[in-house]
Amino acid sequence: MSAGDIADTVNDNADAIDILLAQHNQIEELFSLVESSEGEAQQREFDHLRALLAVHETAEEEVLRPVTRADVPNGDAVADARMEEENEAKEVLAKLEELGCSSSEFMPKFLEFKKSVLAHAEHEEHEEFPGIRAAKTPDQLKTMGKRIKMAEKMAQTHPHPSSKTRTANYLAGPFAAM
Repeated sequence: MSAGDIADTVNDNADAIDILLAQHNQIEELFSLVESSEGEAQQREFDHLRALLAVHETAEEEVLRPVTRADVPNGDAVADARMEEENEAKEVLAKLEELGCSSSEFMPKFLEFKKSVLAHAEHEEHEEFPGIRAAKTPDQLKTMGKRIKMAEKMAQTHPHPSSKTRTANYLAGPFAAM
């Protein structure tokens, strides 16, 4: 699955939060599919999950976090906490990709990774998304949604733990996506 395919999985008129919530649901489903699959099917589902996580997090970092910092109460602390979680996840995701699904180390590490990613999504849904919805008009949220889809089309589909800032993701994204 390419970054463009991932970006096109949500309605064109959806607002930013609706897009991200839909992707959180996809991510949770993909975790279950990786757990319940074996062999090539498991690797295919993991690759799909990896690609979705990579573009999803890049779009959040480029589009959502600046709004969180500017418009959400205690926004800097909220954004910093989410960025720290995402940077840790990038490192673990790169390690999982390196191990491969056939490794005996993969599934225990994958299950821990699942737990941390789902906790991260819950933090976003309770600590970040409501503040953004309260701060922005429906039209502004739709514009942010379009920016998220554009960022995802240009994002890298593999984790790059060295891309720990919005600028690094922005610079690496288009080249890595090609």
